[in-house]
Amino acid sequence: MKQKKFVLTENEMPTQWYNIVADMKNKPLPPLNPATKEPLNPADLEPIFAKGLIQQEISQEKWIEIPEEVQDLYKIYRPTPLVRAYGLEKALDTPAKIYFKNESVSPVGSHKLNSAIPQAYYNKMEGIKRITTETGAGQWGTALSFACKLFGIDLSIFMVKVSYEQKPYRKSMMNTWGAQVVASPSTLTESGRKILAENPNSSGSLGIAISEAVEMAAKDPDTRYALGSVLNHVILHQTIIGLEAEKQMEMAGDFPDVVIGCFGGGSNFSGIAFPFLRHTLEEGKKLKVIAAEPSSCPKLTRGVFQYDFGDTVGLTPLLPMYTLGHNFQPADIHAGGLRYHGAGSIVSQLVKDHFVVAEDVPQLETFEAGTLFARTEGIIPAPESTHAIAVAIREALRAKEEGVEKTILFNLSGHGLIDMASYDQYFAGKLQNYSVSAETIADNVSKLEHLAEKF
Repeated sequence: MKQKKFVLTENEMPTQWYNIVADMKNKPLPPLNPATKEPLNPADLEPIFAKGLIQQEISQEKWIEIPEEVQDLYKIYRPTPLVRAYGLEKALDTPAKIYFKNESVSPVGSHKLNSAIPQAYYNKMEGIKRITTETGAGQWGTALSFACKLFGIDLSIFMVKVSYEQKPYRKSMMNTWGAQVVASPSTLTESGRKILAENPNSSGSLGIAISEAVEMAAKDPDTRYALGSVLNHVILHQTIIGLEAEKQMEMAGDFPDVVIGCFGGGSNFSGIAFPFLRHTLEEGKKLKVIAAEPSSCPKLTRGVFQYDFGDTVGLTPLLPMYTLGHNFQPADIHAGGLRYHGAGSIVSQLVKDHFVVAEDVPQLETFEAGTLFARTEGIIPAPESTHAIAVAIREALRAKEEGVEKTILFNLSGHGLIDMASYDQYFAGKLQNYSVSAETIADNVSKLEHLAEKF
């Protein structure tokens, strides 16, 4: 019988995170102070982030030790399995081999716990009693809720309003682990009230929710903020995914030609891709790395590379990124975790340097792919993860058309068992594709200051 699943033991779990910045010839441009527009002083971040996380954010070290307490908590669900998708291969009649890393087996159902645990840990070590955060579809909010409960930290979550309404059981999960959850934009912050004054029916966005969470943290010296994607330290924590997958591909006697992850801000994509991309940067190994993003929020495929705020109101540092503009209002797709206007600085630089490519996928294609995957592999994927599956299917069908063998690896970032209402709408024919006009993008990005040219 063919081996389908490749599982590491606890003793084989990585004990270090991988920092790809150490291997990049062209380092990401520095973040800028939003007031002075000059490179940010790390001390400027101390009212917002725990010091241990700030150190990781600016680190140039290649390998960073995972604290023992974090390793022990990872062992609740890690190492996660690598699976050969024989059923999907057969359905596609492709010569390609398809593997997926199954991050849906975590207690919260997604990869987000990989960063939530260390972020809660570093805040606890600093004596922080309360954290604020944002969440889109709810995967990050649920993960941080569980992690904060493990460390006895209070948590306030601003959940994007459209997902708050679409996914009530995500809110229930967060409440179960003791978090306070409010729909964003809210009336609790100046940022939220400003947005509601301009648009009382705003369905929200990750950018708006970030503004509210950052504002609340900045006003309370005993509170810190935690982000679930985009920033360097978040991406660092997620590399445990690819580091495990690297060992598991060795067990399978294989190495990917193509690595794929869905893309919102970059956390799960970077987690699966960066450890493999290391072989390209170190050895010149040929590898196609694809970020799969929604056609309705196409920052990598249609955005511009420029400095922009990570939030809507303009409270965060300015980051060098591919962006649609921080005022961009994405369509109300069900992949709420991908409804973000910008890409992380590291990924943006790698796209700029042609180490990473991006493909955008319309909503209906993603649900078609997710349904096929569920019917062949038995796992119902999260709407976000279906973007990676859709691009993996595209690659497998290309291999069939070209008559070539290739090995494809994608990250199954989470399951969709809390997202069944979206599948119901798909089966009922109530979902639709969304596109963004060139005029809308051009108008939005025209408002950005041209700061990247200074560096």
